[in-house]
Amino acid sequence: MNGYIRNARSPKVLNVTYEMKRGIKASIPVVLSFIPFALLFGTQATQKGLSHLEIPLMTGLNFGGGSEFAAISVWTSTPQFWLIVGISVLVNIRHILMGAAFAPYMQHVSKYKALALLFFMCDESWAMALADAKKRQAISISITYYISLALCLYSTWIICTTLGSFIGNWFGNIERFGFDMAFTAVFLVLIKGMWSGVKKNYCWAVSLLVACLVAHYSSGAWYVLAGTSAGLITAWIGAKHNA
Repeated sequence: MNGYIRNARSPKVLNVTYEMKRGIKASIPVVLSFIPFALLFGTQATQKGLSHLEIPLMTGLNFGGGSEFAAISVWTSTPQFWLIVGISVLVNIRHILMGAAFAPYMQHVSKYKALALLFFMCDESWAMALADAKKRQAISISITYYISLALCLYSTWIICTTLGSFIGNWFGNIERFGFDMAFTAVFLVLIKGMWSGVKKNYCWAVSLLVACLVAHYSSGAWYVLAGTSAGLITAWIGAKHNA
């Protein structure tokens, strides 16, 4: 039994329940990788002068760990507004491409519902929802699976960043425990699940190479934009060549 139809009188309800459980179960490993970084962010934000209320507002309204860490790194007693905005936009610009990749899989929902769903999108929920759709050979993502997964990650990030603002100092520098590899390990697993062969994914190698070169020879988060742009251009050229 795959869990989709166990009762002919209410298959839809059971389908939603099954997908919800599937999303929650899939989120568990990623949730565990979120916790140490969320505690670390809460600690750093408190040290920069943010209040216990401002931290969940920041992490809840801008659900992007990379941009939040980047913003906190340049936070001063008198925050430089445009610098912080610029860094956040630069780090989060990849979400435009992620949303575009999601669009063909969300054509069955209204524009406003899609925008609401995309608010909770992060790298992990995006990659896992796409990988799940491709694994099922479906033309659309499972909305219930995606929102269950995304809400688990979203709530964990907000709760644990807030918790970190209260208790983070007790742990000191948690990177000494090797937790800084948690996100990297998660991404490697996600990439493995989305791999579909060298011919289809050569743009990944181009993106990685360009990002590494820019990161090595420049400062700041320019490597994010460079790697993303290089991968997009390579994919576009490849699509035109194969057309």
